[in-house]
Amino acid sequence: MFHYLKYTLFHFLTVPLMIGFTLGGSGLYLGFICAAGIVVLGDILLGDDESTPKFNKSGLLTIQLWTSLPLILFMNFLLMWVVADGDPLGYGALIQSLTGFDALAAKATNTIPGIIGAVLGCSLLSAIVGTIVGHELTHRTWDPVSLLIGRWLLAFSWDTGFSIEHVYGHHTYVGSVEDPATAPRGRNVYQHILISTYTGNVSAASIEAKRLQKKRQGVWSLHNRYIRGLLMSAVLEVAAFALAGWEGVAIFTISALVTKSMLEMVNFMEHYGIVRHPKSPVQPYHSWNSNKRISSWGTFNLTRHSHHHAEGDVPFHELKPYAEAPMMVNGLLGTMFLTLVPPLWNKIMVSKVLEWDQKYASQEELILADEANQRSGIKAFQAVSYTNTLKTAA
Repeated sequence: MFHYLKYTLFHFLTVPLMIGFTLGGSGLYLGFICAAGIVVLGDILLGDDESTPKFNKSGLLTIQLWTSLPLILFMNFLLMWVVADGDPLGYGALIQSLTGFDALAAKATNTIPGIIGAVLGCSLLSAIVGTIVGHELTHRTWDPVSLLIGRWLLAFSWDTGFSIEHVYGHHTYVGSVEDPATAPRGRNVYQHILISTYTGNVSAASIEAKRLQKKRQGVWSLHNRYIRGLLMSAVLEVAAFALAGWEGVAIFTISALVTKSMLEMVNFMEHYGIVRHPKSPVQPYHSWNSNKRISSWGTFNLTRHSHHHAEGDVPFHELKPYAEAPMMVNGLLGTMFLTLVPPLWNKIMVSKVLEWDQKYASQEELILADEANQRSGIKAFQAVSYTNTLKTAA
């Protein structure tokens, strides 16, 4: 039973956020501080989880995934309630009637710095509850219910195109220059957020257009899953306006973009600097992995990224830890925060990427690594060349 319960961690991570939004004031930071603190410190203190239990009732795990939709709806409703002038849906009155706490009076004390904390908290939890679960569900292309719920989860970050590009593009092109999500050596995370977001959407629209052309259906029609996805996010914007006016639209949009940025930060750190010859099969060593316990439990084994890329259709509870795969610096959040400081990131990752070359790269990949080193603009990369080694070996 424990192995089922451990994947409810993401439910409990949302509780401080909901309490903090209701309390107002400095409580608006509670969700972000608790979620980040629990995951980062938990990874540091509790180490790795390399267990591979058998689940005889996997349907229970699917239901846990589906519950992400009401959770993300409620979190974003509370964000709108925090910034709205009145008391949308009577939430404040309900809290006062149940507990005696004057939530509306507390909300009146909110400040702009507090609103920033609320957006950060909602974005982080939307990335965990929405994007990560949406990623898992949209891989289940054989299950229309999971696919629909997954796309709605991604709609909260204006990123339903991810369900197209990631499944049909990224998993095919990972590690190659054709892949929008693979960050080349020398790129920093801020560049990657912008470049990957743009090229990923272009790729999603292109993949969908080609699919429709093969089926002889109109590209500019509701048959287009990319267009339907944009409309799903637009519906959420309308709901934000209904709850909190134009201020709600602005705050929801900012939160959505921050959530999307967090996804691209994860893409950045999961694939940074790794190269793959486009014609070679994807192997576990073609992405950075992590087995940190709390990150694994809180993200439905997204950390076991190496197995996920080797076998993209395997559900999260069957992913193996692959302890021999190249490892990230820490768990997901700990590594994500490191990406925010490019000099520190480079200091740590240049040596890890060069070690990856020596340990994992094929001869064809060493040629690609050579080219990537020279393009990187980083002296520590440019000082390394495998050309002479390859000529000697030949």
